[in-house]
Amino acid sequence: MTITTEEITLDVSGSAMQAYVARPESGKAPALIVMQEAFGVNEHIKDVTRRLAQQGYVAIAPELFHRTAPVGFTAGYGDWEALRPHIQATNPETIAEDARACYDWLANDRQVDTTFIGSIGFCLGGRSAVIANAGLPLQAAVSFYGGVPPNVADVAREQHGPVLFFWGGLDKHLGPEQRNAVTDAMTQAGKLYINVEISDADHGFFCDARAAYNPNAARQAWALTLSFLATYLK
Repeated sequence: MTITTEEITLDVSGSAMQAYVARPESGKAPALIVMQEAFGVNEHIKDVTRRLAQQGYVAIAPELFHRTAPVGFTAGYGDWEALRPHIQATNPETIAEDARACYDWLANDRQVDTTFIGSIGFCLGGRSAVIANAGLPLQAAVSFYGGVPPNVADVAREQHGPVLFFWGGLDKHLGPEQRNAVTDAMTQAGKLYINVEISDADHGFFCDARAAYNPNAARQAWALTLSFLATYLK
């Protein structure tokens, strides 16, 4: 499928937030808000955004660090000194605000079928995708190794669309206690979700630019993701 890409700027309470957009060349389409890893809207996140557009989605990847970082900011994998101030300035309220700006932009885009908008994210973005699904009337969310949102019980109760969770069984950052906190909260809230733990995968297994990349796990997770999104967004 032929796609087009562009960089746009959205105003978020007086802060200019750049976002990367990829879309099918023509035709009405469902949409996805693509939430970055901690390392910024880098080439990996842009690649995921383009891959989603090739599957028929209008996809927008906002720069969540726009309040504290320059436009286009990215950092190397593991460069925590550069990332720390921007991560610390990012919280559920700022994430929800950024997601709302993207949702409003999508809702006013002529190509978008506004009855089918979802979110997907990785690491920091996985948690962000779930926060977006709590604050916005989304139809679905996908969270790759996203961690536990603050006030997880409240966030679970507020979920709108079904959620697909991916975890790596080898992930020492997000062990069974953290994973169970998320799924237990979803179960107690009576929310629809699918929980996938890939036993031989580590944190970041989907990203082909990271040492933790696991091609088999990534391929399987992508297939499940596309099936899940097609079920709820098409």
